[in-house]
Order: sequence, then structure tokens, then C-alpha cells
Amino acid sequence: MKTPSGLQPLIDDGVIDAVMRPLKSGKEAAVYVVSAGGEIRCAKVYKDMAQRSFQQRVQYQEGRKVRGSREARAIAKASKYGRRQQEAEWKNTEVEALYQLRDAGVRVPEPFGYFHGVLVMELVVDADGHSAPRLGEVELAPEQARGFHRFLVRQVVKMLCAGLIHGDLSEYNVLVAPDGPVIIDLPQVVSAAGNNAARTMLLRDVNNLTASLGAWAPELLDTWYGEEMWALYEAGELHPDTELTGRFEHDESAPDLDGVRHAINDAREEALIRQQGREAAAEGD
Repeated sequence: MKTPSGLQPLIDDGVIDAVMRPLKSGKEAAVYVVSAGGEIRCAKVYKDMAQRSFQQRVQYQEGRKVRGSREARAIAKASKYGRRQQEAEWKNTEVEALYQLRDAGVRVPEPFGYFHGVLVMELVVDADGHSAPRLGEVELAPEQARGFHRFLVRQVVKMLCAGLIHGDLSEYNVLVAPDGPVIIDLPQVVSAAGNNAARTMLLRDVNNLTASLGAWAPELLDTWYGEEMWALYEAGELHPDTELTGRFEHDESAPDLDGVRHAINDAREEALIRQQGREAAAEGD
């Protein structure tokens, strides 16, 4: 295929040998399958701010570290230099998160470097060597769904212990490899300690996974892992190997409790309806 302009500098520098095919294109970046030194990898080309449609960047960027005081002042003033720095920080975030999370034992793609604004990383494949499917694209037996849920909850715990929250975790950014799920797409990762919306984002991440996998194992819809792990995190009692129960006693006086529970229950009810529809269709066959 014709080499995209964003990848030509990597070929010129010998970082990659050739671009094989496009893998996906989203609101934040375009991903290509590339060859590099005899290995098949993927290259993520981040789109410029003017091309992106992702909303609520300010909410996600709250609490992120800025490299210097000059950069922080420029970003605060929204000057042209500040916008360039903010853009660079945005693109660097996923790269830094991947290295940090790999060190923390989280199952994310292995990064191989960041060159000319392009992230080169592991291509997650299925048993036949093809690009791995997303979690939302596979059918699961109840036991598989329960196992995936246990595994992914453990990954979220490890991320939280490393001080990070995915911020946009769902069935659409988890790939299914032969050895289990792999979490992808981290440019919106947030600081657990420095972002005021951290708890809300964590609960949304966990409950997105629960609602999706609960379609195959409905008993998961009665668990509260996100609330449990956040309470332990706030108390300083959460560790990567902490055993969670999925049970949680809600504080009925919490001001945002109703809104959070309505959102969670809506997602879980939708998943249950989908599951009942599948069962009805199977009975009719």
C-alpha cells in the first residue's frame, strides 16, 4: 500500500521496513500493520488536534504532570506554544502509560518506541496470527465470561495501584488474544490521585466491563467491584494482589449515589435484555 505521510519518516530512519495494511482508524489515531526487522508490529499515528473529534479533553487532562513551569504557564494561557505543548503531552501520554503499566504487570501491548509522533507497539493477534478481535466481537461461554471478568478486574486493580485509570474502558478497547484479554487505547488515561473525576471514571470503566460480560454470565450484574476497589484505594488498603469480593455496602447519604447507581443499573439492564434476546432467539431455532 501507499505509505502514509506520517509513517514515511520511520521508513527513512529504518525504524520500520514497510507498511502492510491499515488496521483501524478512529477519532484519535490511525493504526497500521507494519513490518520491522522481520517482525510484524503495529504503528499508531496520532491525529492532530484539528482533525480530532474527541470531546472533554480538559476533564481527562486534569492532574497530568507538565514537564516544566514554562510549559505549564503556556498551556494555562492557551498560547500557540502552549497548545503545541498540550498536544505533545497528549500524544506522549499513551506511550508513557504503556511502559508504566507493563512494568506494573498490566496486560497491555508491548511498546517498542515512540518516533516522530508515532507509537510502534506489539500487534495483538489471535491463534491464527490474524489481528485479535475485540471483546465485543466474540461469543463467550458463561465460564469464559466469568474468567475474563476476573482477569480484567485484576488488571484495573493493578492500574489503580499504579496510580492510573483507563478512563474509556469498554468491550471496544479490549482485545481477545489466545492467552486472554489485552487492554488497548490509553491516550485518555487519567491520574487516580490528581483528577477530580477519577472515581466516576473508574466506576464507569468497571461497570462497562461488567455490563458487557454480564450479557454472557448474568450473575456478574449483581457485583460491585468498582465501588469496592475505590473504597479500598481511598483507604490506602488496595494492593495488586488484594482479593476482592464484588460486594459493597453503599452509603445512602452520598450526594451522587442516585446518579451513579442509575447509570450502572441502566447499563446492566441493557446487557440483561440483550442476553434474554439471545436466549429467546436460540429457543426459536
